[in-house]
Amino acid sequence: MSGLLNTASVMMCPHGGTVQAVTSNTRTQVGGAYALRASDTFTIAGCPFAIGPTPHPCVQVQWVQPALRSTVAGDATLTLQSVGLCSAADQAVQGSVLITSTQAQVGGQ
Repeated sequence: MSGLLNTASVMMCPHGGTVQAVTSNTRTQVGGAYALRASDTFTIAGCPFAIGPTPHPCVQVQWVQPALRSTVAGDATLTLQSVGLCSAADQAVQGSVLITSTQAQVGGQ
C-alpha cells in the first residue's frame, strides 16, 4: 500500500513549478488533511519551462492512473503510485507530476 495524497502533500511539475490542489472533499481526512481525489482540481504555478524564447509553462495536472481500490465519496483517491500528467495551456503534455512528500499514516491501492 502506498500513502494517500492529501491537501498537505507536496507536488511539482518536472520543471519545478508548484502544484496546488483544490478539493471538494470536506469529509474525509488522512494524516490530518483532506484526502485528494482524481476529480479534484490541480493547478501549477511558477513553471519556468520555455520552448526557445517562448514561455510554455505547465498549468494543470490530469491524473491518468489513480488508486484502483480506494475511494472517497465515490471517487478514486490518489497515492504515491498514482500517475498525473502535467500539461500546458494548449493541452501539450510536458511530463509527469513529481510527488515529493505526503502523509504515511493511511495507505491505499
